[in-house]
Amino acid sequence: MIILGIESSCDETAAAVVQNGTVILSSIIASQMDTHCKYGGVVPELASRMHAEAIVPVVDKAVQKAGITMEEIDGVAATRGPGLIGALLVGFSFAKAFAWARHLPLAGVNHLEAHISSLGLMDKPPAFPFIALVVSGGHTNIYHVTSPNAFELMGQTRDDAAGEAFDKVSKMLNLGYPGGPIIESLAKKMDPDKIKFPRSLLDKKSFDFSFSGLKSSVARYIHVHQIESQEDTAQVAASFQAAVIDVLTTKLMNAARFKGCKRIGISGGVSANRTFGTLLSERAGKEGIQVFAPPIDLCGDNAAMIAARGFTMISQGHTCDLNHDVFSRTRI
Repeated sequence: MIILGIESSCDETAAAVVQNGTVILSSIIASQMDTHCKYGGVVPELASRMHAEAIVPVVDKAVQKAGITMEEIDGVAATRGPGLIGALLVGFSFAKAFAWARHLPLAGVNHLEAHISSLGLMDKPPAFPFIALVVSGGHTNIYHVTSPNAFELMGQTRDDAAGEAFDKVSKMLNLGYPGGPIIESLAKKMDPDKIKFPRSLLDKKSFDFSFSGLKSSVARYIHVHQIESQEDTAQVAASFQAAVIDVLTTKLMNAARFKGCKRIGISGGVSANRTFGTLLSERAGKEGIQVFAPPIDLCGDNAAMIAARGFTMISQGHTCDLNHDVFSRTRI
C-alpha cells in the first residue's frame, strides 16, 4: 500500500510517499526557518501563508521523486494536530480535497503518535514494548508503547518543552533561532559542570518535566554576571544543556526501570542532539538497555512519519471523513 503523507503542524511544509508503512520512496521538506529566525521564533500567521504557497509544489515533488503517478497512491495521511491551527488547516484541508477527489481513504494523524512511529522507519526498529520520548519545541512526553496503537502516557512537561527552553535560552544569549543546534555547537568547547543550574522534578515517583525554573535560573545568572563575552556565553550554554540532558536522561531511565523495559526510543527535534543521545546510550548501556533514535532527517517534523502512522490507521479502518477537523492540543 502506497501512502501520501502530509505534515504542516508548525513551520515546515512536508510531503512524503511511503510504501507499506516502512519503505520511504520520497520525503520532501520545505523549511520556513529563514523567514522565522529574524523574529526569534515561529510567527503563526506567516507560517500559515507559507504553507499555502508551498503545499502544492511540495506534494508534486514528493510524488515525482517517488517515481510514481498520482493514480498509484492508495491512501492519504495528514497531521490533524496538535500544532498551530492555521498551519494545520492548510495541510489537512489539502489532504481532504486530494482524498475526496480521488476516492481515497484519509487518515487524520496525531503528530505525537507519528513521532513515535518514526522509530519504525529505522533499519532496525525497537521491538515492543519500549519506552518512548517525544522531545521537541512543543512537546516533552514519555510513553510506554506496547503495540503500534497502544501509547500509555507516563509523563509530560508541566510548562516549557525542552526544545522551547533551548530556543528561549538561545534568545537570552542573543544566539539566534532555532536554539538547539547553536547551543549544542557552543557547548562542545566548555565544561558542562562548571555552572550548577537546577535539575527540576527529579523525583523518581514522577515522570513529569518542568523547565521553567531552569530557564529562570539561566536568566538570573545572565543578569547577575553580565554575560557578554563569547567564552562566558558558551559556558552558560554548556551548563544549561547539561541540566536539560540530565533531566531527560534521568526520567527516561526511571521510566524504563519502572516498566521493566530494556528498550528506549527517542524522537522529535531534540533527539537529534548528539550529546543527549551519547549520554543516554552510556547510562542505558550500563543497565543493558538499548537506545533507538531515527536518522537525523526523521527526528524533526517530516511527512514520512505521518505516512507511516497513516498506513497503520488506514489498514485498520481508522479513517476520517470531511467532517473531521484539526486540533491544537491533545494527549495520547
